[in-house]
Amino acid sequence: MLIRRKSIEQVESSRRPPRKPKFAPITLSEQDGVRYLHFGTEWVQGAMRIRKPDWPELEYAQQMMAWMLYIEAPRAIAQLGLGTGALTKFCYRTFPDARITAVELNAAVIAICASMFKLPPDDERLRVLEMDALDFVDDPANLAAFDVLQCDLYDATAKGPVLDTPEFYRSCCACLAPGGIMTVNLFGDHPSFAKNIKAMKFGFDHVICLPEVHDGNVVALCFKRRPAEDAAALGARALAIVAATKLPAKSWVKGIQAAQQ
Repeated sequence: MLIRRKSIEQVESSRRPPRKPKFAPITLSEQDGVRYLHFGTEWVQGAMRIRKPDWPELEYAQQMMAWMLYIEAPRAIAQLGLGTGALTKFCYRTFPDARITAVELNAAVIAICASMFKLPPDDERLRVLEMDALDFVDDPANLAAFDVLQCDLYDATAKGPVLDTPEFYRSCCACLAPGGIMTVNLFGDHPSFAKNIKAMKFGFDHVICLPEVHDGNVVALCFKRRPAEDAAALGARALAIVAATKLPAKSWVKGIQAAQQ
């Protein structure tokens, strides 16, 4: 998000009167070995390094994994908004004992993830649902069903999350098991930021924002229950994450500590 790359595909002209589509057209671009997903604009909706398809290429996507500092062995993870499947693929490969669920409203996004971004097919651990994220979190079957939610819900306008009400975030919290955490991608320099933070605090016991990355992306960590503050434990856990995954977990700890000062 908030990274501009010119699409290599051109929108075809039409002699028919313009009609508002249900979904924006999906376009792709590639640069320096990285493939990008767009919704018909220059705004990046996700990225994949072609030689490392399971790696979360964008820094904000890496920050979306900061819940790993608190949850070492998740049993169930849900991704709201599929994008290029970066987080879904990484979780699927990194946590072989976890069930991974991805929720995406646009069927074309699901199809392009499978054909161009190496999303594996559904199996006993992975399921990709074509449905509205609001319906998913409001489903009673999902109450307390997940240890982790990862929320990245943007449309082609990239003006802020498309779901951002206090009621939505309260439903997200209800989907988390005790000790559960949700990470959310926000725009730090957009009016939607303050609105979302206020709504998150309505639904969650504790909210922390990591430092801004890229051109405005801010990842928020939303805790169902405020965790105990243990700097030594976080530091040790960060070292273990770096060793196991090469994710920049030490910078997450610094960001969390700075946010709580």
